[in-house]
Amino acid sequence: MSDATLHATAQNPDDFAVQIADQVESFLVAVTEVAKGDEPDSAVPFLLLEVSQLLLAGGRLGAHADIVPDERYEPDLGPEPDVDELRENLARLLDPIDVYSEVFDPYEPRKAPVPARISDDLADVITDLRHGMAHYRAGRTTEALWWWQFSYFSNWGGTASAALRALQSLVAHVRLNQPLEELDGLDTDQPAMGDETLEFEAGQVMAEEIGGPLGMRPGK
Repeated sequence: MSDATLHATAQNPDDFAVQIADQVESFLVAVTEVAKGDEPDSAVPFLLLEVSQLLLAGGRLGAHADIVPDERYEPDLGPEPDVDELRENLARLLDPIDVYSEVFDPYEPRKAPVPARISDDLADVITDLRHGMAHYRAGRTTEALWWWQFSYFSNWGGTASAALRALQSLVAHVRLNQPLEELDGLDTDQPAMGDETLEFEAGQVMAEEIGGPLGMRPGK
């Protein structure tokens, strides 16, 4: 992409910056709506779709050549918008399947899985995306693209990927009629745990407590 495209002021829907911004905005709006809890029956499948679409934008940013901002120092955006309410709403909505186990870096050998929360992941991703969107709405398109690309590599790309894996696993367990094994005390307040601690006792929690309320039905 040329400098002319990066610095263009016309909102051509075919422009890379416009397409990325549209996908980011769509994700921000969609997750905010899900967090309101108006449609809990479709929350998990909808989040699976939205995170998948966002990671398409992330993949395009990741494959793009390094974007260099116009200014040496990032302009001050003021205080970051608070995401605590959104985080708490998502946690309530996703209980009891909010906590999952994650391996931070698959290329680091013998790293034990650690507990994480889908609600925390989504709130962290939204914080990064909103930061870039503030630049975009202020007309600093290159700064926005630089921030989205940088934070994709440094934070939200990995975070969204982990959340996607958890969401995909939830849907797969239900659709394949494979009840989730109970999360025996797994919580993010605990230190890193070994494989034995993360072994779950088979139960009906997926079908009875998750599949029904979240609008997913086991396969036949």
